[in-house]
Amino acid sequence: MATCPECDAEIEVDEFDVDKGDQLSCPDCGSNLEVVGLSPIELDLAPDDDEEDDDEDEDEDDLEDDDVEGDEDDEVEEDEDKEDGGFDE
Repeated sequence: MATCPECDAEIEVDEFDVDKGDQLSCPDCGSNLEVVGLSPIELDLAPDDDEEDDDEDEDEDDLEDDDVEGDEDDEVEEDEDKEDGGFDE
């Protein structure tokens, strides 16, 4: 038996059917749980996938912003070259 860290419900988990890192759901409160220990079985709240996805999305947005800024700088340099006749003195 394991205990849900969210609602303290007892959850029947066969230690031979799970591995450390496996995820399951509490039948009473529906919380997503992760197996963090095997002997005895210990459960903890599973990391929220949405939070991880949000972090990745923010990183991707930062990269896209950098690309856009770089493109603008290139355009400014090209415009300056056109004004000078394209020749370096």
